[in-house]
Amino acid sequence: MSSKRTVDNASAHVRQRREQRQRDILHAALRAFRENGYHATTLDDIAEQIGVRKTALYHYFPDKEAILYECHRESLSEIRRVMKEAMKLGTATERLGYVIREHVRVITGNLGGSPLALEVPALSTERQAEIIATRDRYERDLRKLIEQGVDAGEFREVDPKVAAFVILGAINWIARWYRPEGAMHARELGTEFANHLLGGLACR
Repeated sequence: MSSKRTVDNASAHVRQRREQRQRDILHAALRAFRENGYHATTLDDIAEQIGVRKTALYHYFPDKEAILYECHRESLSEIRRVMKEAMKLGTATERLGYVIREHVRVITGNLGGSPLALEVPALSTERQAEIIATRDRYERDLRKLIEQGVDAGEFREVDPKVAAFVILGAINWIARWYRPEGAMHARELGTEFANHLLGGLACR
């Protein structure tokens, strides 16, 4: 029994180390994508960010596209979690404000300001379809939130689809100008965006 526990603990440790290394690679890739752009970034650039040889990356990802794909999957998984958490809040204003703040956090924190949303065409057709379908579900959920706010009298009468596009466009554009070393921190930026975007929806 003790021997089995030792093996299990060792396996868990190896798994944790592998997962941590994968996270390190993804973060390094996001930094490189932000600095050089996806197409100009090489595996050597990514490896250099974490001080390893390019060949070490192949133990975790077969190519650069696989890294980009995993970056998308992780960020969208976090966004889905955010939407679920938002649904536990009381009013549409609270729910939408939470989603905006947390989406900004994902863009500036998890993604390090990397313009990942603009790089979907670099994926294979099958991977593109998966990412776009997940992204579309999030957009529909966002529209429902806005519809709920309109129905409850919290938001003025707007086209929910257009309003959702405005919100997503504003947040995704952050990656064009945000720098992690800048003066404004992610939490402050999220609050500013929530205030401005919710202010545009509020009933006068």
